[in-house]
Amino acid sequence: MELSDRDFGRFSALVYEKCGINLQDGKKELVRARLGKRLREGGFEDFRAYYKFLTEDENGDELVRMLDAISTNLTSFFREEKHFDFLKETVFPSYLETGLQRLRFWSAGCSSGEEPYSLAMWLLEHFAQRSYFDMKILATDISTKVLANAQRGVYPGDRVAKIPEFLLRKHFQRGYGRQGGYFRVKPALRDVVEFKRFNLMEPFPFKEVFNLILCRNVMIYFDKKTQQGLINKFHESLVDGGYLFIGHSESLTGFGHRFKYIKPSVYGK
Repeated sequence: MELSDRDFGRFSALVYEKCGINLQDGKKELVRARLGKRLREGGFEDFRAYYKFLTEDENGDELVRMLDAISTNLTSFFREEKHFDFLKETVFPSYLETGLQRLRFWSAGCSSGEEPYSLAMWLLEHFAQRSYFDMKILATDISTKVLANAQRGVYPGDRVAKIPEFLLRKHFQRGYGRQGGYFRVKPALRDVVEFKRFNLMEPFPFKEVFNLILCRNVMIYFDKKTQQGLINKFHESLVDGGYLFIGHSESLTGFGHRFKYIKPSVYGK
């Protein structure tokens, strides 16, 4: 099906309004391909009819499916390894030195779970022998589809290839028979992570602040106004001395903010 410039503009405005993703002109073919599949599955005559249904659908279920289709989800285990080195060499020792015991982390834009599970493995490696530590990771994404995969916690062999072998043996169950070639997250690792659907454009509802927020390679999909608002809300959601990790290709340069620059893609409150 053809997607006219006018219809692309309407869908772009709707996506921006609902989740802040800025679909520029170069994304027209992506939108046509991904939403075309939704049209076929739902039996819609054309993009205009689909847009009409989206804006009139009271329960909002199809809007969630549309946002699922549009969202880009690219991730891997232990992606951007320098962040994990910084945790090991700087952040975790500071928790031991200060006697901090209650640790709360947020993976904002967690996709299919590789990031929060990587963080959970790293935490258990460094603090598992210290039973007095209370550690939890909140993992959120706007896509219900990738969250379902994350909660299931089953990955093919090529997806776990970057996990060090000793961590893979300790924290994953290897599949056999019909499940051969797949690996399932063990319960002890899963218990550290709580997955929830959350739209970063909504007011933050959290009653507690976080020691660390990871929002890596997410803000690149937003325009500058939306990015600025998120940066401010992230600052308010951190404890004093907490950290914000962004993607290595991202920077807070050019924004008004109260973060302290620590090193590339790492900022402190």
